[in-house]
Amino acid sequence: MIRASNPEARQLARTAASWLALLDSGRASAEDLQRLEHWRAADPRHEQIWQRAEGLRQRLRTVPPTLAMACLDRPATSRRTLLKRGLALALLVPGGWLLSQQLPLAVWRADLRTAVGERRGVRLADGSVLQLNTATAVDLDLEQHRLTLVEGEIALSVSRAQPLTVDFGLGQVTVGQAQVCLRRDADRCRICVLQGTVQVRPAQGMALALQYGDQLTLYTDGSGAMGRFDPRAPDWRDGMLSVDNQPLGQFLREISRYRPGVLHWEPGLESLRVTGTFQLDDTDRILALLTASLPVTVQSRTRYWTTLVARKQSA
Repeated sequence: MIRASNPEARQLARTAASWLALLDSGRASAEDLQRLEHWRAADPRHEQIWQRAEGLRQRLRTVPPTLAMACLDRPATSRRTLLKRGLALALLVPGGWLLSQQLPLAVWRADLRTAVGERRGVRLADGSVLQLNTATAVDLDLEQHRLTLVEGEIALSVSRAQPLTVDFGLGQVTVGQAQVCLRRDADRCRICVLQGTVQVRPAQGMALALQYGDQLTLYTDGSGAMGRFDPRAPDWRDGMLSVDNQPLGQFLREISRYRPGVLHWEPGLESLRVTGTFQLDDTDRILALLTASLPVTVQSRTRYWTTLVARKQSA
């Protein structure tokens, strides 16, 4: 049995925590997964601590993985103690993990955070309802009636007269008695108005008002595009993804947001079409449904490395 009192075992726990943090960040590359496989196969103790780490993560889904690893040898530890000890451990994790672009410190330290595939709803002190989609991080400053969308996607419903301002990096949006969805990606942010009217102040450009049905996409180069939002887009709030004749490549890129690890597919599959409504809580089932309706086969090297290939025609 590996015990955390052993300095070597503590280092193994830190390494396992770093791997889990990377996987939950949704930024693991194929090369990262290969390195993880090599690390697990290099020593039976590596595989042992990895299995225990994954098991603990399943029991403590609301706690960031790096914090949970602090108590690998303390299964009865309270959540409060877990957070205290985990924070101390997190500070010792090599900076190349938590302080890298793969898991930015701002995301890890955010007031509210969801892992890949997780969704969360929160009622704020003023009665507003905030929903976080997969791999999302939000900072709160309710005294100043402000939120910061660090990364990911949120839905915000404000029913009181006091508006909330959301900073999304490329600007700010003020929401008063309205409902909006905001999605922040690496090179853009998309704002959709589900109800009411909101005021948007881009970091570059003039302020403007958006009304129900409007969608504004702002890009890091300062450009923007107006349009009408797809009424099915907010279905993620109910754990659903609805598409109609969508290219398979576009569909899989969306599914990969909800699935830890790497999801690959052959370029020739990009133009296949997908129609249907899918439950986001089970991406394995989504892939199984694709194999039943399309000429594709799923190949899984590990649970974190999946590839879709064209189905071979029988002779």
